[in-house]
Amino acid sequence: MVTGHFQEFEDEYLETLYEFNERIPGERVRNGDLAKYLGVSPASATEMIQRLARNGFVDYVPYKGAILTDKGLEHGMMMKRRHRLAEVLLTTLPFEGDVHETACRLEHAFNDDLEVCISQLLGNPKTDPSGKEIPPANSRIANKISTASSINVLSNLENSSKGEITLILTTSENRDVLREFAFGIGDVIERTNSGYLCNNNEIQISDELANRVIVRLMP
Repeated sequence: MVTGHFQEFEDEYLETLYEFNERIPGERVRNGDLAKYLGVSPASATEMIQRLARNGFVDYVPYKGAILTDKGLEHGMMMKRRHRLAEVLLTTLPFEGDVHETACRLEHAFNDDLEVCISQLLGNPKTDPSGKEIPPANSRIANKISTASSINVLSNLENSSKGEITLILTTSENRDVLREFAFGIGDVIERTNSGYLCNNNEIQISDELANRVIVRLMP
C-alpha cells in the first residue's frame, strides 16, 4: 500500500497511469505526456515516476517512459474504481456541484470498508455516469462485498424477492414524484411481475427512481 506524506499525489499518478493503460494496454507513458495530463512540470513528473519505480509500482525506462507493474496496476485500478464509484454516488445524491472535481477529492477518503459500503449502497454498479466501465473490486474487497449484509437498490430485486427500505435518495427533481408513492423507511417492498407491492398497494416506479431506493434483502 502507498504510504507517507505524498500518498495522494502517488494515488493520482497511479490512477492516471491506469487510465492511460485502459486506452492502450501495455504501452509505456512518457513523462511529458503524464505531466501535461496532470498539469505539472516535466521535472515533477519525472521525480514522482522515479519514486514510484523505487517503490515497485512502475517499471521506468528513461526516455521511453513508465508502465505499471502488477502492484501498481492493482493500486491504480483501485483508485479509478473508487473515483468512478464516487461519481455514481454524487449523481445519485441531490448534489449540484462539480461531480468530477469532488469525486477526485472523495476517492482519497475511501478505505476498504467505505468502498464495500458504497458499492452495496449503489447496487454494485458496472459503469459510471458517463458510461465508462467501473473496474472490478480487487480480491480483498470482492470477498468483503460477498460476505457483507445484503443491501441493494430496489431495481435489482428479483421477482418475488422482498426487501426492507433503509434509505431513499432523492434529488430536487424527483422528490415530489417520490412523495406520490405510499412507502417509506422501514416498509417492506416486494418485486412482482408487474411492478412492486408495498403496504398492500401495487406500485409502478421507473428504474431511475427505483435506483434511488436502498433495501436490505429479506429471506
